[in-house]
Amino acid sequence: MRDLHKSSVLGSKHGSLMSWRPQYRSSKFRNVYGKAASREHCFDGIPITKNVHDNHFCAVNARFLAIVTESAGGGSFLVIPLEQTGRIEPNYPKVCGHQGNVLDIKWNPFIENIIASCSEDTSVRIWEIPEGGLKRNMTEAVLELYGHSRRVGLVEWHPTTNNILFSAGYDYKVLIWNLDIGEPVKMIDCHTDVILCMSFNTDGSLLATTCKDKKLRVVEPRSGRVLQEASCKNHRVNRVVFLGSTKRLLTTGVSRWNTRQIALWDQEDLSMPLIEEEIDGLSGLLFPFYDADTHMLYLAGKGDGNIRYYEIGSEKPYLSYLMEFRSPAPQKGLGVMPKHGLDVSACEVFRFYKLITLKGLIEPISMIVPRRSETYQEDIYPMTPGTEPALTPDEWLSGVNRDPILMSLKEGYKKTSKIFKAPVREKKSVVVNGIDLLENVPPRTENELLRMFFRQQDEIRRLKDELSQKDIRIRQLQLELKNLRNSPKNN
Repeated sequence: MRDLHKSSVLGSKHGSLMSWRPQYRSSKFRNVYGKAASREHCFDGIPITKNVHDNHFCAVNARFLAIVTESAGGGSFLVIPLEQTGRIEPNYPKVCGHQGNVLDIKWNPFIENIIASCSEDTSVRIWEIPEGGLKRNMTEAVLELYGHSRRVGLVEWHPTTNNILFSAGYDYKVLIWNLDIGEPVKMIDCHTDVILCMSFNTDGSLLATTCKDKKLRVVEPRSGRVLQEASCKNHRVNRVVFLGSTKRLLTTGVSRWNTRQIALWDQEDLSMPLIEEEIDGLSGLLFPFYDADTHMLYLAGKGDGNIRYYEIGSEKPYLSYLMEFRSPAPQKGLGVMPKHGLDVSACEVFRFYKLITLKGLIEPISMIVPRRSETYQEDIYPMTPGTEPALTPDEWLSGVNRDPILMSLKEGYKKTSKIFKAPVREKKSVVVNGIDLLENVPPRTENELLRMFFRQQDEIRRLKDELSQKDIRIRQLQLELKNLRNSPKNN
């Protein structure tokens, strides 16, 4: 069994007799601790969706918190300004234009009031949230994107390019949308089952995916070419995350003994994981989160109350366990605040927004480096990807790669108001890779089927009326013609 337990990894240098003794490491993150927000700084009274799809159902940025809610007849989500903590009214306005359950939501990293959602109704939609949040229900999206033939489970924004969005559907396809024109421009068609997770490397030149077909893939997104593929027989992969620019990947999954485990991979050689490590025997999905600035990895199990965290190094044993944040309340999913939304004065290096379904509560959890000094801590806040895109869609699609534009957190975050300009489109066929994606798109939900049925019934009734009107007119003209022929003038 190749699963390397921490003790055996750490003990290998000291001989087997000392394998129980943890190796001492000096690290500035050794004492990082998690701090849950007080009740008045939580978001309360939220009917969090009961959908069992393995997503976070939550997205957060420096201005808004978005949560997918339980709703009858179609899908909806809430968008709440971050400062509006406390109890949320039951009739609080929602974004509710989808005809089926919403399965994923993600904020645009460069335009802070633009959010993408995808749904069981096979559509991806782009919404523009007004300045101070919603004052009434929002049903009109700025863009409705149709191209998948089955429900859409995942959306991801490109990390360095403005207005490039990836969506993964239950039709096993990944579509790349150029929102400047509002159409899919590429299709990645290498998966043989449902795609579970997508992750980009730092400059967005590579896409890693995990799939129900038990394969981990590294794909060149523009060509759709699979560069590396691992058949994970011993480690059934669920989630994957690129570890910044280290050329490494981390996956979470299940061992052949049905225990939860993580595996570390070299992105250029997926034939064998660098290490595999068992975590525990629980059954909930493990969500990995990586912070490239601090080289810290956070692991949070769906249905667990705790969040473990590790430091990732460039040499063996690669993974050093730091500590765990514990809480009795199980999490359904977790949103993560972008770096520029953190409180640097409190030495906060990461912030989760934890969905606690049973209480209808969203609880912020801050990961804090304990420091006495009040001054800005340069060493824990290196330059970090900011809110400016490095590329236009045309540049990226033509093959250009560029690292993110970095910003310093020292000056504090300034809200910028960039505008999203929706393209004007005519309804027409959508052809990608020679396939018309909109041909024969089936009705997406029972509601839609009924609506289509009633529309067709109305159309049939209208056509029947038209036909009988024409019959009457024909008979009138025939009579007039007969009368003309029989009139005395014509004799």
